[in-house]
Amino acid sequence: MKKAYKFGAVAAVAALSLAACGQAPDANKDQSADAGQSGSADGKSVKACMVSDSGGFEDKSFNQSGHEGLMEAKETLGVQVDQAESKDDTDYVPNIANMVQGGCDIIIGVGFLMADAMNEAAKENPDVKFALVDSTFADAPENARALVFNTAEASYLAGYAAAGMSKSGKVGTYVGMNIPATAIFADGFSDGVAKYNEVKGTSVTLLGWDKEKGDGMVAGSFEDTAKGKQFTEQLMDQGADIIMPVAGQVGLGTLSALAGREGNWAIWVDADGYLTQPEYGNIMLTSVMKDISNAVYDTIESVVDGDFNNTDYVGTLANGGVSIAPWHDFENIVPDELKSEIDTLKQDIMDGKITVETKNKP
Repeated sequence: MKKAYKFGAVAAVAALSLAACGQAPDANKDQSADAGQSGSADGKSVKACMVSDSGGFEDKSFNQSGHEGLMEAKETLGVQVDQAESKDDTDYVPNIANMVQGGCDIIIGVGFLMADAMNEAAKENPDVKFALVDSTFADAPENARALVFNTAEASYLAGYAAAGMSKSGKVGTYVGMNIPATAIFADGFSDGVAKYNEVKGTSVTLLGWDKEKGDGMVAGSFEDTAKGKQFTEQLMDQGADIIMPVAGQVGLGTLSALAGREGNWAIWVDADGYLTQPEYGNIMLTSVMKDISNAVYDTIESVVDGDFNNTDYVGTLANGGVSIAPWHDFENIVPDELKSEIDTLKQDIMDGKITVETKNKP
């Protein structure tokens, strides 16, 4: 069995067949001694490579989660690996080109912003496999596979939780860049808050994002932690006591600002923030998680097994690709009634009784 990632991401709970997307990565694939030896032997002839976006592989968020999947493939499948960190947008094309020239069998790009560069590289290099986290390929090349996530479903649950736990009646969110991969979090969060108000007859207010306009507080990067602290202080000054940054490293500024204010909590995204930033565990209400690690691992394994295809993988609540993290330190703080309501909402989304609508759905 493939090892669990240190982020604590939830493994796929079902191999759900989807008409327009791929199956969930199977965290429970049989890797017995014989199967493991065979995979490792084949894996040694496969070179898997990864290009980060400007946040780098230690962003404690989506880049780092993707990198965990690459390293797990190296350890478990025996593949060769190479990697390149991008400092800014101008690095994407040369970094991808270097991976091609380096003889990579599969190149995985992490981040929506390199979509154009990856799409062009895939078209120009049909003998190389490509995979892209958080974006589809515009031209859908046969050698390319998108790894995308319907995070609106999980952030809907987080929004409901935030509304239920807020003492001030105001919660907040902001994004690093206003792109579909971040806006989808804010859209789901907004709907979750609205659902709580509908059910409870309350008027909890969301600050920092207007779903109807598709815009709000935008940091303009995924690295500017000072901007994250500034935004958080502005939101707290307006009364928000629970804040969800959707901004990679920028969100670290949120954590530092909240840490000094009693009764103010954070909701992290992409990975389980309680595990990636344990020093802030006491303010981490929950996290909206994407199982990027397992999607990356599964894709590399498909190259090793010789069954890679260009069917996009879409992570959902139903297939375990997205989820909210355990309550951790808040286990005895979050009321049982609220937990039960969130569990029911989750099941209703999985069963199709509730559809979380967003124009940013993959």
